[in-house]
Amino acid sequence: MFADALLVAAKDLRIEWRSRVTASQVVPFAFLVLVLFGFALDANRPVLDAATGGLFWIAVLFVAIVAVQRSTAIETTDGARRALLLAGVEPAAVFLGKTAAVALQLLVVEAVMVGGIVVLYDASIESIGLLAATCVVATVGIAAAGTLLGALVAGVRARETVLPILLLPVLAPVLIGATRAFDDALGTVAVDGWAWLGLLAGFGAINIVLGALAYGVLLEET
Repeated sequence: MFADALLVAAKDLRIEWRSRVTASQVVPFAFLVLVLFGFALDANRPVLDAATGGLFWIAVLFVAIVAVQRSTAIETTDGARRALLLAGVEPAAVFLGKTAAVALQLLVVEAVMVGGIVVLYDASIESIGLLAATCVVATVGIAAAGTLLGALVAGVRARETVLPILLLPVLAPVLIGATRAFDDALGTVAVDGWAWLGLLAGFGAINIVLGALAYGVLLEET
């Protein structure tokens, strides 16, 4: 199963690498969101400093919607979803592979965005380990939830608008937990970021288990 998951992830990443969508569209979009947030709050520097973590993860959620829509479109074009079923690949492997591909794309964008908040917001990182762990754990949860809901709306005609409506409320715990952990990593708020990281890990584990169990049904029905 894990070998098949690696094949699916490699397929999605190869498609993205050849299309250059992440580099030419997603990264500039994420950077532009940070710039606009900075302009909106630049007149009130203390508020901008306190809100850096939240602004970062709001931008990540916007980027995640784009990444999940791209991932869903790959399987709904030219009968690719049916081809996967006929190939005999386990649905759980497809889910894990697509989750891994989305997560890796988001991590690349987040690495650029971390540099953006350091340059644009003059943020200082007090705990690189906590910041990196938060990015990895939260991104896995986002990718798992997005991949599952992407399969759910794959057969819907207006999936581009339905997906954000379903995905953003589901990711509210990630926004809260990741923001709190980032606040600790950046030293802006005195909270226990590692405790919030544990909450994020639980959210990610639940989404991975649910996705692995339900993805097969969604794959066949859509």
